[in-house]
Amino acid sequence: MDYQNMNQYYGEAYQTTKEYESLERYTAKTFGWMFLGLMVTFLIAVTGYVTGLVLFVFAVPQLILVLGIAELAVVLFLSARITKMSVGTARTLFLVYSVLNGVVFSAYFLMYDMMTLVLAFGATSLFFGIMAAVGYFARVDLSSLRNFLVGGLVFLMVFWIASIFINLQRFEIIACTVGIFIFLIFTAYDTQKIRAYHQAYCHDGQMAGKASVFAALQLYLDFINLFIYLLRAMGRRK
Repeated sequence: MDYQNMNQYYGEAYQTTKEYESLERYTAKTFGWMFLGLMVTFLIAVTGYVTGLVLFVFAVPQLILVLGIAELAVVLFLSARITKMSVGTARTLFLVYSVLNGVVFSAYFLMYDMMTLVLAFGATSLFFGIMAAVGYFARVDLSSLRNFLVGGLVFLMVFWIASIFINLQRFEIIACTVGIFIFLIFTAYDTQKIRAYHQAYCHDGQMAGKASVFAALQLYLDFINLFIYLLRAMGRRK
């Protein structure tokens, strides 16, 4: 092969090499979807409260159950079918979940005064930001914490189910403290998983996009749960 042909060969090979999305851009896009989901939830919640629609929604006990089942169904379907659905479908389901959660969250404007909500949101944003930075910059592999975090979720689930049948109100602050701690760790853990998703799917644009939406959903849930437990811990209801 002469030099002219060699230059042409390697030039074409270079041009066909795909430039993958950088980790920084991929992370920013993932957090962008998370923030969009939070904004949708906030706007729906405020709209429901200001217009008074929240009173009509929660006047029907069965509707609350339907909303809860719908939220669970969306999360389970998205988790189970993430590899088979399109990026657009994954994003749509994420936004649908954000809307449903916004309807549920409108009730918190009835339960808590505005100052408590603002303080809880500020504290959540601060703690979430710190732990997300820890997860992104930490050199320690946090995947070993998975069993511990799952155990924490099981404890919280058992506690809240038991509280339906047994009066556990005096232990609620303990459960809230555990919840805050668990979701702080989850924030760092799920942030670090963005790097793992990027490494695993950087060669596959479709899969990388779907993994980004799924990671955004996980971080969204971390933020929401951290907010709820901080709000409950403050305990200043109307």
